[in-house]
Amino acid sequence: MAVTPVFAMVMVHVSKNLGGDWSQFWAIASARSGSGGSGSVVGVGRFLFEIWPSWRDPTALKLIFSFFAFEAFLTKAVPGDRFEATITAAGNVPVYKANGLSCYFITLVALLVGTNYGLVNPSLVYDKFPEIISSLNAISLALCFWLLVKGDRTTDSGSNGSVVVDYYWGVDLYPKLWGFDVKQMTNCRFGMMYWAVGILCYAHKNMEINGGVVQSGMAVNVVLQLIYIAKFFHWEMGYMCSMDIQHDRAGYYLCWGCLVWVPSVYTSHSFYLAENCPDVSPPLAAGILLLGFLAIFLNYDSDNQRYVFRQTKGECTIWGRRPTYIVATYLSGGRKRTNLLLTSGVWGMSRHFHYLPELTAAFMWSSPG
Repeated sequence: MAVTPVFAMVMVHVSKNLGGDWSQFWAIASARSGSGGSGSVVGVGRFLFEIWPSWRDPTALKLIFSFFAFEAFLTKAVPGDRFEATITAAGNVPVYKANGLSCYFITLVALLVGTNYGLVNPSLVYDKFPEIISSLNAISLALCFWLLVKGDRTTDSGSNGSVVVDYYWGVDLYPKLWGFDVKQMTNCRFGMMYWAVGILCYAHKNMEINGGVVQSGMAVNVVLQLIYIAKFFHWEMGYMCSMDIQHDRAGYYLCWGCLVWVPSVYTSHSFYLAENCPDVSPPLAAGILLLGFLAIFLNYDSDNQRYVFRQTKGECTIWGRRPTYIVATYLSGGRKRTNLLLTSGVWGMSRHFHYLPELTAAFMWSSPG
């Protein structure tokens, strides 16, 4: 918790002000640290203080809260089917509105229309990104503190025995704020949605720098990620039934991670490419796009096999055949429970095959840099 906020801020600084050259950063930091001892810590601390933007920048705060408000409005206003997620150990059933993909496309269209009519300037997000990350650091740390001390607990809450651990891992499994599910809003409707909006803003900056034309490497980088993120929102309710959501409580790990780590680190290659994109030939760009798309499809198909299997409790077909599975038993909340582990399709080849195409997709959209 002491390192990750600093790392996120430094990564943005290195990409924007040092051309992505970490050796320059280490050289400056080493020079400030002197010959070692307590003075070295003070020197590096002063350097970090100098490069750390104000978290109270009015433009950054306006951009953040406008985006928050817009996504909150879409979450409530856009129609969607009622979806009941996996029952918890305490017997609660989380309920969501399945409108993620619609919100995703509405968000992208709103950005494009707003840009076309001069209502928004996407390049401003790039220009103010250091201030945005500084503000998000402060906002997310405050949110995690509120999650720690808030009074209305659910029956799925509980202390880990340490205030520090409670702050990091969280106390409540499904907390709500103003009627919104905190994990869905931070993970999906802000973190993942900003991932898409952010890279489009960086592409606009690239276009601005290059006389109104987006470089092919930047275009491939953004298109592949937009496809991947569309896949995520198509599968959003499957994600809300994943082990991450079922077992990880809302604390620093999840909430700070999605509010700061996702915007700063997951988009870092696109942020870097905005001003530093090399020339990529059309045939190479097309090859990267094709391989990246195939990897994303394989990742989606892997996740979808498991999701359909779980939703139908095995009453389905995978690759044209009835699935095979293992009936696993485990203890949760003092009760003996069962779960079905799929052993057909890609899940018969490897327990976590889906990570391979996911890592391949990430490599492909990062390769233009």
